[in-house]
Amino acid sequence: MTARTPFAALAALWRSTHPGPTLVVTALVALLGAAAALSVAGIALLTCAVFLGQVSVGLSNDAIDVRRDRLSGRTDKPLVHDGSLVRSAWIGAVVSLVSALALSFPLGAWMMTAHAIFLASAWGYNVGLKSTPISVVPFVVSFGLFPSLVTLAETDPVFAPPWATFAGAAFGVAVHFTNAVPDLDDDARTGVRGLPHRLGAQTSLLIAFATVAIAAVVVVTGSAIDAARAPTPWPIAVTLVIVGLSVWGGRNAAVGVRTRLSFRLVMAAAILLAVQLALTGLGAR
Repeated sequence: MTARTPFAALAALWRSTHPGPTLVVTALVALLGAAAALSVAGIALLTCAVFLGQVSVGLSNDAIDVRRDRLSGRTDKPLVHDGSLVRSAWIGAVVSLVSALALSFPLGAWMMTAHAIFLASAWGYNVGLKSTPISVVPFVVSFGLFPSLVTLAETDPVFAPPWATFAGAAFGVAVHFTNAVPDLDDDARTGVRGLPHRLGAQTSLLIAFATVAIAAVVVVTGSAIDAARAPTPWPIAVTLVIVGLSVWGGRNAAVGVRTRLSFRLVMAAAILLAVQLALTGLGAR
């Protein structure tokens, strides 16, 4: 093993944060914060807090899984190749976790508490819930709370409306089932038996597509009912796109087509669901 330069070590640790999902979730919370008309300072604090929280989740996931990743030959995981980085990953995970909660504090006790539950649930998945029949629960809990991280950061903190909470939970369900599908075989070899592993790839993809499509309809109708007016064109248009993607992807899954296309379709639909939430303003008052 060749010695790493400090820059190379930092780059490896950054790859261990799962940068794709980390940046997507961070961008989504910034978008929701702007849609809810938070102050610039509030959006900045919220975005930084969520970003650091996601960094802690990603680093802890790879640090916990390093032995299993070695057994399954995961060459894409930096910690697999350099055991000296594992300690650094743990330090980074803990420091990021504490920092995320510290930045949440100025946004209010309710927001900090909700963020703490969000992160505890995510860490619980990493620690062991991923290998149980209730592996989806942390995603339902964490992402169900996701819209409320924004509304609880407002001057008058409130929990997000039920339709927004449902959409967040649906986003989490879709992410969990979709992310698990490519790794089903590797996970089986190392004893991971979460809910997607028990249901199989085809059923997991169908659940992901159906959940996102239902959530899109719930958002557009729930937000319209709250506003006591007919849905505006943009959320309706996004709903139609989401449903279309879900039908297309669901059809592929139903006939057993396991391709990267199915993965990309459900992730695109899930991200559009979050965009749809922003278009509704989370029921901003």
